Amino acid sequence: MIPHTVILLQAAGEVTRPSFWRIGPIQKAIFYYLAALAIAVFLVSSYRRVQQYLDGGPDEFPRRDDLPRRVVSASRAVLSNRPLFEGDLVAGAMHAMILWGFLTLLIATTILGIDMDLYRPLTGDSFFVGQFYRSYSFVVDAMGLLFVVGLGVALYRRYAARTDRLLSRHTGLEDDLFLWTLFFLGIGGYLTEGIRILGLGFPSFETVSFVGWGLAIALEGAGVTPQLAATVYPVIWWSHSLLALVFVAAIPQGKPFHMLASFANVVARDDDAGRRLPGIPSDLEATNAASIDDFTWKDRLDQDACTKCGRCSSACPANASGRDLDPRNVILDLKGYREDRNAGGEPIPIVADGGTSVIDSQTMESCMACMACMDACPVDIEHLKSFTRLNRQLVDEGDVDANLQDTFQNVMQDGNTFGNPQRDRGAWTSELEFDVTDARETEVEYLWYVGDYPSFDERNKAVARSLATLFDHADVEYGILYDDEQYDGNDIRRAGEEFLFLQQASHHVETFEDCEFEKIVCTDPHSYNTFKNEYPEVDFGKFADDPMMDAPVDGSWDGAPVFHWTQVVEDLVTSGALGLSGNELDYTVTYHDPCHLGRYNDEYAAPRDLIEATGCDLVEMPRNRDDSFCCGGGGGGLWLDFDDEPKPSEERLREALQDTTAGRAVEKFVVACPMCLTMYEDGRKTGGYEDEIEIVDVAELLVEAVEEQSDRVESPVQRPADS
Repeated sequence: MIPHTVILLQAAGEVTRPSFWRIGPIQKAIFYYLAALAIAVFLVSSYRRVQQYLDGGPDEFPRRDDLPRRVVSASRAVLSNRPLFEGDLVAGAMHAMILWGFLTLLIATTILGIDMDLYRPLTGDSFFVGQFYRSYSFVVDAMGLLFVVGLGVALYRRYAARTDRLLSRHTGLEDDLFLWTLFFLGIGGYLTEGIRILGLGFPSFETVSFVGWGLAIALEGAGVTPQLAATVYPVIWWSHSLLALVFVAAIPQGKPFHMLASFANVVARDDDAGRRLPGIPSDLEATNAASIDDFTWKDRLDQDACTKCGRCSSACPANASGRDLDPRNVILDLKGYREDRNAGGEPIPIVADGGTSVIDSQTMESCMACMACMDACPVDIEHLKSFTRLNRQLVDEGDVDANLQDTFQNVMQDGNTFGNPQRDRGAWTSELEFDVTDARETEVEYLWYVGDYPSFDERNKAVARSLATLFDHADVEYGILYDDEQYDGNDIRRAGEEFLFLQQASHHVETFEDCEFEKIVCTDPHSYNTFKNEYPEVDFGKFADDPMMDAPVDGSWDGAPVFHWTQVVEDLVTSGALGLSGNELDYTVTYHDPCHLGRYNDEYAAPRDLIEATGCDLVEMPRNRDDSFCCGGGGGGLWLDFDDEPKPSEERLREALQDTTAGRAVEKFVVACPMCLTMYEDGRKTGGYEDEIEIVDVAELLVEAVEEQSDRVESPVQRPADS
């Protein structure tokens, strides 16, 4: 027997569905009351969340400027799921299905609510009929299916495949409830639809709801009659509705809030995060991370935006080397402590060397400041910003590794990380066959900042001489600062010594102001990064009254065009200034992207173009460009001792010899960073690769190619005379 409702619908010729089928007026009133209550809980709880951000400290960088552009850009990133597709196609597709399915169901529910609660009362009519209803039903069924399938994949990855990066000490019941609630919401929606279609006697127009129609057929085949379906429908409907309302109320309470916080975090992102760091207040009484109140509103938003996906954990070279660092855990530990304090928990130190603290100092010392975590994060969490704040607190409290403290002392007393006399800084030039101009006395086109390691380290001095030879060969107008050049400060800043960084920046800006030059060229990507992105951001005027700071300018340095040497020499090669033919060398080589040149500053082409200009056969590393694996020297790692197994440098050399397409045919491991050169020379020894591969800088390859070309010109091959 066909229920009376469907007879009326068919008699009226309407193609639609009853909105509250078998739900009486009292039940309907209860539903609206509960819906209003759920929305009220959602709004109040969301307000409290937002209030926590407002209670946080101000952020140094603009986060809400040009807001329309930010929202559009964030919407594109989030709706396209582009960050999630990168590096994990399955995860990207899975999340896209869940996101697009969820948004479609949300929009569909909103449309139905507008029709029932606004349009019908105001007009006495309904747009939820006819072709609109058919289209609506088909789209909702199709996208709902994607939603359920995506969640099925997520459940498989978590519970069957047990994907490592999804599991940590921070995953638990909250994550289980979130996934299963969404899954049962999807399944419950189809079950409600299938029961309704069966109970209404299979109205012909409902075939567009193909999933619900198929489920109704399956239920009928299992022995469910239309009468039974009509009887159990209110129970199924209420179960689905209550679960949905509980979910709405729970969104601001835990993990579901990441759906809102993540989008807000992408909107508020700093496009230069990591490559530049926030400064410190001029108030010497200010603290960095003495309490959770020291963290800015953006730091707190970072914590709430974390989805626990573990991409940062998988990308982190410190974590892969067995060090006590998991970027995800640091962010979530800070979040957990903030929530505990909000709930009345006892205060403990945020970061300390031993004892009870939220974060242990060894965890922060393990960070290589390579930005792999930030690059991997799909919701733009700025890990390095929080990590630097923690490192600064350790410096304030004197809880710094002895080796790192020695480095700070060397910079403070001698102006370089080696602790060598500054008068020896230009001594590496003595073995050259030509003079290197003193930029303090002569106007030059390029002020060459050589850097600590090329100035004092014997292996890196060879690179400095190679680069000087290239400049001289191409008649570049360049000069160096000799003993007025000091350490640039990039890595001691990331290790937490902000005040010492400011002193170094102050010295160099004052020196730059006294010289006449057009551009700055750097040997080291670390120097290139800090001169280009950080020195111009320093407001020296804030420290004008500080007797320890001899501020050279009243405000910020206007800066100058800054280049890494590979960018400058690439232009020389292109213009023919080095006279290369492109076939001088025939080595099989691979190239390692330095973090501060590649991931920090998006320069991937110049070093590769130079390698190929020598004639070498360049074989790419499996992890290359923005996926490059850090050498281990950044963030102070160059000066620290770790019992890594294996060392990042050893793992990278193994990768070159075993995982590249050329395998052990690779003859040279090419770098473009003094720190990388140092770390890989060490890794070649400790890893037992001394007889298998050679570590060379791009500059050394180029000089060899230039010398080969010169030999060809001076001693041309004699061709036999014509007969």
